[in-house]
Amino acid sequence: MTIEITRAQGSPDAFTLCVNPAARDDAAWTPAQDAILNDDALAAARATISAWPGYAPTPLHNLPALADEFGIAALSYKDESGRFGLGSFKALGGAYAVARLLQKELGRRLGRKVSMDEVTTGAFPEAADVTVCCATDGNHGRSVAWGAETFGCRCVIFIHATVSEARKSAIEAFGAEVRRCAGNYDDSVREAQDTATREGWFVVSDTSYPGYMEIPKDVMQGYEVMAAEAFDALETCPTHVFLQTGVGGMAAAVTAQAVRRWGKDRPKIVLCDPELSACWLASIRAGEPTAVEGDLDTLMAGLACGEVSALAWAILRDHADAVMALTDAAAVAAMRRLARPASRDPAIVAGESAVAGLAGLTAAMGDAQARTMLGLDATSRVVLFGTEGNTDPELYEELVGLSAEQVLGGRK
Repeated sequence: MTIEITRAQGSPDAFTLCVNPAARDDAAWTPAQDAILNDDALAAARATISAWPGYAPTPLHNLPALADEFGIAALSYKDESGRFGLGSFKALGGAYAVARLLQKELGRRLGRKVSMDEVTTGAFPEAADVTVCCATDGNHGRSVAWGAETFGCRCVIFIHATVSEARKSAIEAFGAEVRRCAGNYDDSVREAQDTATREGWFVVSDTSYPGYMEIPKDVMQGYEVMAAEAFDALETCPTHVFLQTGVGGMAAAVTAQAVRRWGKDRPKIVLCDPELSACWLASIRAGEPTAVEGDLDTLMAGLACGEVSALAWAILRDHADAVMALTDAAAVAAMRRLARPASRDPAIVAGESAVAGLAGLTAAMGDAQARTMLGLDATSRVVLFGTEGNTDPELYEELVGLSAEQVLGGRK
């Protein structure tokens, strides 16, 4: 039986908090979970990605003024806005999965083992005969397109009806063909798979579903590099990590790193859904993957997903302690808060899909029962993952009232 509270329904400050009854601090990291994400595969991903031109760990900002405002001991924000010039953490997943796919497929076609160095240096003209595709809300498709251009294969990206023209153009800038589909994100996932099956293409998706499990593991393993960077930079284990969800691949990757690194001493994991596409809230409530229907029309476009990833569910059902659903207005408030910080904190450019974690923390700290349910107090050390910058610059300026350049021009 779940424990749940709902506050301020119908208002910009509305939220729902649901505790996951299946999660325990001392839950084992199982062999089945280790087959999804593990230390050896993480080491391989770090070795590959760190060798790419332009690689550098993204910053982990300390936000002492905001921590003081919340009444907690420490608040850290992993800022992915500068990752490989693509503006989001997705660069770690899609492009890495494209490289892994090409390594396997070129090895099959050439009849010999192909090294990752050969793939990443573009050693094979045969790569041009390989077509990768995916569905996207924007950032994942940009990463797959960048990886395809970098490693020399063809790329087709499927976007749904509400993906902005700015995000479409950003994908096309990497040489990909972009096809717009009717319906929502989940409809575009199905169209990408159907087309790939018909054309003999390879789907490089950040979600998993029956019959499609292997490539999303590589995507998630790339995401875990971000988590390892962040946790390496901390002096002590955090007490809480708030994570935006979408299909859940990023949240599962961060959670996997936390569980394998710290075991029963791991931080409390809190998932954060947009209220208009709260598939993780629905799934935790039901105790099984549960789809959310409708157009999923949330401002947090990168999180507008109605179905959880099967691989992510296999991890988060045991290790995610709670889930929250939050309004678009709460996300906008969080973007503005980071852009106009108190005196001791750096100014941060965070896109609308980057801030659900901060919105969740803000809502929880403002409610006594929520604080108690999550164990938040003056000793808490919280980590947030800012998964994108201004990936749609016009929308960012409209929502925040400042351009990214204006925000960073005032950075302390």
